[in-house]
Amino acid sequence: MQVLQAGQHKLILLELETAVLSNIARQAGFEVRTEESDRGVILDLSAPGRQAPLLLFDASDPANLGWFSRCQFYVDGHSGGVMQTPLSVANQRDRSGRPLQHALRLRINKELPANFRLPGKQIVTEQVVYALFYNFLNALMKTGVAVCGVSTVQALAGRTEGIGPRN
Repeated sequence: MQVLQAGQHKLILLELETAVLSNIARQAGFEVRTEESDRGVILDLSAPGRQAPLLLFDASDPANLGWFSRCQFYVDGHSGGVMQTPLSVANQRDRSGRPLQHALRLRINKELPANFRLPGKQIVTEQVVYALFYNFLNALMKTGVAVCGVSTVQALAGRTEGIGPRN
């Protein structure tokens, strides 16, 4: 981890290793393809042997209330950002444009504001991000991740269609 000064802005630069991230994803049951840039790491995650879809569900649907009450990660449906983390998600799509039920694209930002803190005011380090990444992947497989708000990120589990007539 480095601290960078860019004009009047101070940034934390995380030095994440793609080999470690790939190993963590495999331990959590995912196949992974990584792409690294100066500002982040993009991981294309898939769980092809999984019978059920990944547990990414619509938090606004009352039928999903049981999942919502036990999840620990929330995705801003408009931006794809996993709230209070350096992670963001996007759906992977098939050729016809439908979201793939067993795959997601995840981005981990390597540049963060110097005052960025995780819940509990925990300082961000590489080891903390690795643990956070593992916990997020386990949540996608076991406990659920809620999509909140207007959705550019589409839910994969639970009730995914709206109720009533379409306008």
